[in-house]
Amino acid sequence: MKDATRPSRVKPLPPETIKRVVDMTLHEKPPNATQWSGRSMAAAAGISLRSVQRIWASHGLKPHLVKTFKISRDKNFAGKVEDVVGLYLNPPDKALVLCVDEKSQIQALDRTQPGLPMKKGRAGTMTHDYKRNGTTTLFAALNMLDGSVIGTCMPRHRHREFLRFLKLIDQRTPAGLALHLIVDNYATHKTPAVKRWLKAHPRFHLHFTPTSASWLNMVERFFAEITRKRIRRGAFKSVAELKDAIMQYLEKHNANPKPFVWTKSADKILEKVARAKQALESQH
Repeated sequence: MKDATRPSRVKPLPPETIKRVVDMTLHEKPPNATQWSGRSMAAAAGISLRSVQRIWASHGLKPHLVKTFKISRDKNFAGKVEDVVGLYLNPPDKALVLCVDEKSQIQALDRTQPGLPMKKGRAGTMTHDYKRNGTTTLFAALNMLDGSVIGTCMPRHRHREFLRFLKLIDQRTPAGLALHLIVDNYATHKTPAVKRWLKAHPRFHLHFTPTSASWLNMVERFFAEITRKRIRRGAFKSVAELKDAIMQYLEKHNANPKPFVWTKSADKILEKVARAKQALESQH
């Protein structure tokens, strides 16, 4: 009688089979798909699904996953990274560092039918289709000192709206402090009207992130949170209802703000980007 307590032995695969699976995973594609699945690789290699899974796990291969990226082509990439990261890690005295951006085209979506609430044994439900009830744009300035956010919603995001937001920041911050605003390269941040206003308000200093490097602006972290926690699964019958939800979220956030902490030095970022460029160039 077979001893049920004794672990079953897995017959080791020949090294050439393992090498073939790894090479096929890295350098070939299946004839009818964009990436290998465990079953398609098992059929192509003539081994079991479990054997394929063990090979992939031991070699750290995950063909079902892909990550997106974009390397900035900004000629002043290094200088801008050093400028922005310097503000994060060594903020100037008697000044506030504010991460500023617009989350545009937030849609007031309402489901076409009511969903069912969650209960034991069943997830909550919502219809896959929705009604569009208009859009709004959230302007936000994240205070890197304490994590509080100055925010407002406007129907559009032209330079006129950006100027209105700069004036709001001016009103909501202590007059004796310099303000260092980290912004992206959107054209509305650089219009002649904006430049004239900034010249008339010398406590404002704009610092631009490199092109294609929105990850360098910490307000994107806040946008990700408000999207996940309040907007994505919400149902809004009107733009006014959406705006109310956003402003209520801001009010609760600012009642107990927590700062986002930047940890990477500019040197480490530049080293990582250099490695990425080298890896890409070696493939072409």
